[in-house]
Amino acid sequence: MFQVIGGRSVQVSRLLAPRSAVLVEAVRGRKSRTDPVAKSKEGRIKVPPPVDPREMVVLKERFSEYQLITRALRLEFKEEVLRKKYTEERGSLAEERARQEAEEHRALMAMNNQENLRMLEVRTLRVQKEKEDAERKQVEASVQREQQQQEFLKEKEKDILQLQEDVKNFITLENLDRRIEDALDNPKNYNFAVDKEGRVVKQTMLQ
Repeated sequence: MFQVIGGRSVQVSRLLAPRSAVLVEAVRGRKSRTDPVAKSKEGRIKVPPPVDPREMVVLKERFSEYQLITRALRLEFKEEVLRKKYTEERGSLAEERARQEAEEHRALMAMNNQENLRMLEVRTLRVQKEKEDAERKQVEASVQREQQQQEFLKEKEKDILQLQEDVKNFITLENLDRRIEDALDNPKNYNFAVDKEGRVVKQTMLQ
């Protein structure tokens, strides 16, 4: 429901709404929204200006002419766009564009073939290098295994020779009496202390 207040039609439900829900429109001027209506404008009702019938007839005629001119221009522009589109699709422009697209396609295919050949050469070189590296590593591993085997055999041969030398000093039933006599004639004192360099720094006397 609407009510005329201060020369303006105001919705009553808006006035009765809670304060937090009131929607206040922007007002231009020096007066604030809380100022009352001026006394000179109390009870004033805005009335729309009168319309001249002859002016209304002239405006309708001019509006009809405007619509006709606008429709004609729109149809002319549309016809021009369609003609241009037809020329591009089926006329000389279409042939020229097809020729350009074919040339561009051939150029791109040639570039693609060149790039494929270049990548093939790069890939072939990389595979060949990887194969050579693998063969070289295999040969190096074989040589290293051979060297390790030779060193192992040399170490075992050395151990065997050392064992053969040690066997000469083993105590057997045949030399048991002689070794006992040698131990009694040449006593050894193992009660000694050594430093970090392995030198004897302190030793007790045999009793």
